[in-house]
Amino acid sequence: MSFYLKGLGLGAGLIVAIGSQNAHVLRMGLKRQHVGLTVLVCIVCEVLLISIGVAGVGTMVERSPFLLAAARWGGALFLAWYGLRAWRAAFGRHALDAAPQRAETGTRDALLTVLAVTLLNPHVYLDTVVLLGAVGGQQGPEGKWLFALGAMTGAMTWFVLLGFGARLLAPWFARPSAWRMLDAVIGVVMLGLAISLVT
Repeated sequence: MSFYLKGLGLGAGLIVAIGSQNAHVLRMGLKRQHVGLTVLVCIVCEVLLISIGVAGVGTMVERSPFLLAAARWGGALFLAWYGLRAWRAAFGRHALDAAPQRAETGTRDALLTVLAVTLLNPHVYLDTVVLLGAVGGQQGPEGKWLFALGAMTGAMTWFVLLGFGARLLAPWFARPSAWRMLDAVIGVVMLGLAISLVT
């Protein structure tokens, strides 16, 4: 149980932080479009990446200065770009609208978008494959999979709550100013994460 709880705590702590993936899940939940698909894809990707990391890839990356540097700088560039894009949305003329009359996003586009914000963000690899993988690998042959199960449970719970619970926030996010505020906060957090990766 201690291995499981350690994985649950660390996994939840990493996944709950505002990021491009969480922002996308929140947006889809608020718009009530393809929520089940979005949540499912995020969970499947998270489970696969945690499994890969705990299986040994995380330790391998951690021991390679080149791979660590590539992950760090690639992640910093992606996060900086996402943060600036969020600021552009916050201070631009167009704000994300959560009103029900908004045009429906196609299933294919919804799938490709959630895959992009999940798999093209190097930060997700740093969190799941490298960090969780490295810590999980230190738990021993039996403990590492209980640790992984705990981390997976944290991710599953979070995505379900975020995606399907977002509709409770819909009245507040019906105002364009709320979206601008969210984008502004996301921009600050993304740029902060980019700086933290570099430093």
